[in-house]
Amino acid sequence: MKTKIGNLLARVGLNGFLLGIFGAIGLASVFPDFGSAGSGIPWKPFIQVGIAFLFFFYGLKLDPNQLRVGLSNWRLHTVVQLTTFLVFPLLVMGTVSFIPGLNPNFILGIQYLGALPSTVSASVVLVSIAGGNVASAIFNASISSLLGVVLTPLWMQFAGGEVSGQLDLWVSIVDLSFKVVLPVLLGLILHRYLFPKIKPYLNRLKYLDQTVILSIVFTTFSESFSQNIFVSFSWKVLGGLALLMGILLLLVAAILFLLGRMLSFPKEDQLVALFCGSTKSLVHGVAMGKVLFPSAALLGLVLLPVMLYHLQQLILGSILAKYFEKKKP
Repeated sequence: MKTKIGNLLARVGLNGFLLGIFGAIGLASVFPDFGSAGSGIPWKPFIQVGIAFLFFFYGLKLDPNQLRVGLSNWRLHTVVQLTTFLVFPLLVMGTVSFIPGLNPNFILGIQYLGALPSTVSASVVLVSIAGGNVASAIFNASISSLLGVVLTPLWMQFAGGEVSGQLDLWVSIVDLSFKVVLPVLLGLILHRYLFPKIKPYLNRLKYLDQTVILSIVFTTFSESFSQNIFVSFSWKVLGGLALLMGILLLLVAAILFLLGRMLSFPKEDQLVALFCGSTKSLVHGVAMGKVLFPSAALLGLVLLPVMLYHLQQLILGSILAKYFEKKKP
């Protein structure tokens, strides 16, 4: 039983990579100068090039034929994308500001979480385990990633408070287009030529993605720790934030499940709405955050709710996927 649960969690991403994220934060707390801008190490160009390769390989792994298969289910796609980029952000904005004692930077981080696109690999895996419509899941996760390049900065311009005044919207969108959209489209175009050649090495290529993300996490939190950003936060505060992220996840999942039933979606499409609409992309959150929040110290605080939500969407999502798998006829 333990082995089955472990394999399930590993399939959706709860593995050494997630432990590596917390390890990177731990190292940043002990050696903050090593990852800071003044360390003399060329972190910035390495990360910028790494982000481009990360999204290029993401596009390279997308199968255009699978995207075309999922394209026709427009009612489902409309529900998922409206939930991701309208319902979720509005729900966050309408509730989080009224929670007493919540740090303003955590509020900003939760608002950023609400505006992020859906996760790609985890949502598709969860839909597959639960017995949902995998082709539609792939389409929704992929289109969400591209829409987020425009819609996430727009939401942060609208809801970002003082940060929105420092955000040059169109510069951010152009910057993200070059760093995210262009590499994805290039990878998608070259899929038929290059994917067969890299397919045997996919398990190794994932370490490139993980190295880039861990580098961003390490340098971001190094700046935060070097400026003593986290000194005033107790474990009780962080535990309360984690609990809040769990409640938010379950609330959005419940809304999507009920909405899918109200619209009489087939069971397979209900599962797509549930998992694609309630999950948020840590990869996009980290990569886009480097553009939207130039202050690395602030970015550390903003990313904390995103990381806590990511952890819980993997654990709770796995439990839900296993539950629906058992109910399959």
